[in-house]
Amino acid sequence: MNQDLALSVLDRVMGWDEEKARREFSWLELISRYKYDTYRDFVAGVRFTERLADWLQQFEQTDRTAAYEFVRNKIIYLTPAEINHLVETAYPDTMQRWLREAIAAERKQKTYLLWSDPVSIRAYDCLLRSTLFIGLSDGARIDTFRRANAGVISNEQVLLAPEISPNKWDQVLKDLRDHFKNSNAKFKMAFLIDDFIGTGTTLLRYDDGKWRGRLPRFWENLTSPNNLLKTHFESGWKVVVHHYVATEEALKAVEDRNVAAKGQKGDGEWFPSIDFSCGTLLKNEIRITETNTPQFFSLMNRYYNESIQNEHTKKGGKDSIRLGYGDCSLPLILEHNTPNNSVALLWADCDGSNGQHEMRPLFRRRERHS
Repeated sequence: MNQDLALSVLDRVMGWDEEKARREFSWLELISRYKYDTYRDFVAGVRFTERLADWLQQFEQTDRTAAYEFVRNKIIYLTPAEINHLVETAYPDTMQRWLREAIAAERKQKTYLLWSDPVSIRAYDCLLRSTLFIGLSDGARIDTFRRANAGVISNEQVLLAPEISPNKWDQVLKDLRDHFKNSNAKFKMAFLIDDFIGTGTTLLRYDDGKWRGRLPRFWENLTSPNNLLKTHFESGWKVVVHHYVATEEALKAVEDRNVAAKGQKGDGEWFPSIDFSCGTLLKNEIRITETNTPQFFSLMNRYYNESIQNEHTKKGGKDSIRLGYGDCSLPLILEHNTPNNSVALLWADCDGSNGQHEMRPLFRRRERHS
């Protein structure tokens, strides 16, 4: 389907008059070309406008205006350029600050004076080389991160995944010691990097009497079968978990869970120091509620099929996922995938064989479980 045909279909679906159609076609052509056509799941001939026309047809005629206005005014879409910007600025804007503050605390000086002190500069360079940068998933875009920081961070410091083989651990330690020509050198800091955190359960959760998620798996990789904490890391080493995009609720939740995990496990059984940071913080105010988006909120209830729920969605602590995983109720689309924390009407795809509504996705989601 070409653009003109898609717009013609959309005009019939919406029942616009000539002036309204002209105004909306102009906006759709612009926003499709500038943003939405970059969504990775779209293919030639079936891009945003075609998807929108198909998506709107699942609603009754009287509900289509509310659905269209939601798309027009509420969706937050992060383009490839915007995501890459967050990847490229992660080190200079956020990670460098953690490193500077660590040196300033160690040397008992003001952070802004660090670059004027040659001794502090050498200490910073030493700490930087003694730091690992580890991707928690493919969303971390470690290839882009590495290229953006070429000449600043060495390739030997950047690891693709948190579950690292013993041979690789030994190799990165050898590279560190060869760099400093010091057989006793160890790592002092690690940044764990990922793209998005909506509830924090993928990172850290207490489930069936056990702490689970990417953080516990990283801990297990460090401590079993060999205790790498003694051989590869300084005793007071620090972990910073950095997400390019985070919700306000998720950051608070993982901070609280981290405190609970450390308290339950005790000293020596959890990371000595963890902090959490993000490139872009999504405030709670962006959530879709019955108050701020009443008409579309009604559609979310009425055009829902419970067959999209499964064992993975229940980890969010809610039976229904119509508001998204963990009831996050987000209007968020990332160019490479739609988080299941976003409202289900945006991404759910199911037939109506159970007698309930057949849900059609506007931005189809590709499942990625942990």
